Amino acid sequence: MGVDKSKVALGFMVAGVLTALSGFILIFVGQAVMKDQIIKNTVIDPKNEMSYRMWKDVPVPFYMSVYFFNVLNPKEVLSGEKPMLEQRGPYVYRKRIQKENITFHANSTVTYREYRSYFFEPSMSAGNESDVVTIPNMLVLGAAVMMENLPFAMRLMISATFKAFKEGAFLTKTVGELMWGYDSGLVDFLNKYLPGMLPSSGKFGLFSEFNNSDSGLFTIFTGQDDIRNVHKVDSWNGLTKLNYWRTPQCNMINGTAGQMWPPFMTKRTTLPFYSPDACRSMELVYQRPGSLKGIPLYRYVAPKTLFANGSDYAPNEGFCPCRQSGLLNVSSCRQNSPVFISHPHFFNADPVLLNFVHGLHPNEDQHGLFIDIHPQTGVPLNVSIRLQLNLYIKRVSAITETGKIPETIMPMIWFEESGFIDGPILDTFHTNLVVLPAIMEVMQYGFIALGLATVIVAALVRHRIRKATYETSTQGNGAPTKSMQGDSDK
Repeated sequence: MGVDKSKVALGFMVAGVLTALSGFILIFVGQAVMKDQIIKNTVIDPKNEMSYRMWKDVPVPFYMSVYFFNVLNPKEVLSGEKPMLEQRGPYVYRKRIQKENITFHANSTVTYREYRSYFFEPSMSAGNESDVVTIPNMLVLGAAVMMENLPFAMRLMISATFKAFKEGAFLTKTVGELMWGYDSGLVDFLNKYLPGMLPSSGKFGLFSEFNNSDSGLFTIFTGQDDIRNVHKVDSWNGLTKLNYWRTPQCNMINGTAGQMWPPFMTKRTTLPFYSPDACRSMELVYQRPGSLKGIPLYRYVAPKTLFANGSDYAPNEGFCPCRQSGLLNVSSCRQNSPVFISHPHFFNADPVLLNFVHGLHPNEDQHGLFIDIHPQTGVPLNVSIRLQLNLYIKRVSAITETGKIPETIMPMIWFEESGFIDGPILDTFHTNLVVLPAIMEVMQYGFIALGLATVIVAALVRHRIRKATYETSTQGNGAPTKSMQGDSDK
């Protein structure tokens, strides 16, 4: 009977070893299976129903919140005083993104155009598109700076043209007109006699060229041949490099199109992407870990060097001519208009910029940009891209509309494009990326713990059985007991 129990205990030991071994195998096999599934589902392929739909139509609700810097003292500015600004907004627009003309190629790339359209959301806004604000007139003040080196007589003619069309240094228009365009006799005149000078041939507005338009012809890698290349830009409008800037490095088209990134990120990974609106590639850096409803994420932010000038950060010399750090001169891709991009309220910029105007109060929470990304898949979970549009203004002799305006980097608007995963997509992410890996981890370590416990218990039981069997067999072979030994002594 004891022998049978010993064999049973031995069987349990073997079973325990196999169970623990299964747990160790699951650790490696499970990781390989998860990695294989991530690769399979992040490749841009119509067969990947969920991930392909996310890429094609971007079902996550995206919003653009616009803030205007209303000029409170335009007459005084013309007399040489410092501008006093009042932030107005947000004016919130729902952004719809959809890819069309999708064409897959044999070299593991796909070509597409991404169309965007905006719809005003009154319930989310702090005002209506009928609100009236006063901002610098780009047509006058921008043109004045562009033409300051023309002969004096030419500048007088330009000033006379402004007067003929009743254009002054500042515009007082509704938010809707400033955003999407307004009728202007000057614009019609320029488009007729100086075609190509303005970015659009219709109404003139800050975002008129963005609504119901595409961001160019992108060709990106599908990741079919190498998952490390997925979403990376191969070319934009047929170009593999730009010609806006002064150095090959600044003209490089790096990274992705800015919506998804390759999977399997580490804290040393950066987020490079090409932005047609900023006319350049940009790169965000890791800041800290976090989570969104249980899903682990990495937060990436703009480094202080992003808009630094060439003096403070040598690689940015190619983006010059530069002014103070914190300003990106985009005149080379904006018809030479003296336009600069920065972070809102000159966050992370040279503090001297805050002295140009009254009314700016930069802080990271409200004015820093970030992307929260799931490192295993490269899918953004929460995005907030914030940028400010500034106009370089100054007095230009003979163009009397400029009055005695002091030389100023003048904030006009800032906007935030934001979106985060929620609803059914978040539930699917949570199931696939949190629940299933957790179950697999419990199974892995559960098998190891159960196996080791079974081995230990079975070993103890077998040891006791063998000990009991040994003692019984010893007594059965006539070994003297204590009582027998006592009788013998007597």
